Amino acid sequence: METFILHVETKEQSTAIKAIAKALKIDLKKEGKLSEREKSINFYGKEFVEMVEQGKDDVKNGKTTRVEKENLKTFLGL
Repeated sequence: METFILHVETKEQSTAIKAIAKALKIDLKKEGKLSEREKSINFYGKEFVEMVEQGKDDVKNGKTTRVEKENLKTFLGL
């Protein structure tokens, strides 16, 4: 037995999947709608999503470094 996870975006897609499952006599289990965060975790992985969220929090809290264009090479050590 195999398990497939499908993320349908429209009612038409949902209807088509249900029809296919019914025609092939496949047991179909429906779960609730995924949040944007859950979709991101499924696509990118939890570690990466948490790192991006931390970066957004840092920016929101002013934990950033601004570099003027003329100082960019020095800042990067080039």
